[in-house]
Amino acid sequence: MSSLGLVAGYAADRLLGDPTRWHPVAGFGRIAGALELRTYADDRLAGAVHVALLVGGAAALGRAPIPVALATWAVLGGRSLDREAAAVQALLDAGDLHGARSRLTHLVGRDTSGLDEVEIARAVVESVAENTSDAVVAPLVWGALLGVPGLLAYRAANTLDAMVGHRSPRYERFGWAAARLDDLLNLPGSRLTAALAVALGEDPRGAARAWRRDARHHPSPNAGPVEAAFAGALGLRLGGVNVYGGRVEDRPVLGDGRAPDRHDVTRARRLARRVGLASLLVLAPMPLLRRRR
Repeated sequence: MSSLGLVAGYAADRLLGDPTRWHPVAGFGRIAGALELRTYADDRLAGAVHVALLVGGAAALGRAPIPVALATWAVLGGRSLDREAAAVQALLDAGDLHGARSRLTHLVGRDTSGLDEVEIARAVVESVAENTSDAVVAPLVWGALLGVPGLLAYRAANTLDAMVGHRSPRYERFGWAAARLDDLLNLPGSRLTAALAVALGEDPRGAARAWRRDARHHPSPNAGPVEAAFAGALGLRLGGVNVYGGRVEDRPVLGDGRAPDRHDVTRARRLARRVGLASLLVLAPMPLLRRRR
């Protein structure tokens, strides 16, 4: 039933996307925000307690009789990722640079106000690569390993990282536990995503070379392999200067190819769909094989 549930939940995400109302992840975010009012302190221990309560609670909820298909649909975000990337591309195709910059904020946390078409296309490709791991492959990994508790705990940890795990004066210490847990939980999914991008991309050798050579220079231990593999697989060059709330980051160059343009968004979306489906084919049989043993 777990194997079939993963397949059914993946299909529901591809066909239906995220619920427009009463999304459980949004509900979790509201609960996390309310709890933060009580647990916040400017130290790592308080952040660890905050994470333990919320991720542990999500895992415990997963012990309830929640269908695997429903939980998988709730935590996956592949269709929404593809839809947002397509929306930015459509605005670029129409010559609406202002609209593309505005819509891009749905995908990335960087400052988009001064980006040109090349930088917008780069941001979309990087986001598609990273979030194919975060929103599709990684949750399937934990669903295959631990069922509903794994699915819910992973999404809880990933959501907390987005809420408090980023670097800022407020969350430098409080968000440490959320960021480190998210790094740990995303490690197997990011490596599987990168490996599938190598296998299924247009240039397997280039993808393997970029992963091996460039990924370690990226500030994220998980985004690095995925973005490098996508860059090599598509024959593109990713990385460069990003601005986050006035803070400038000069990201390392990933890949040997040319700079992306708007047409490469379609290529990245196609690769992401292939990677997502391949990860399902790899992971869905695992609960069945484990039960047979």
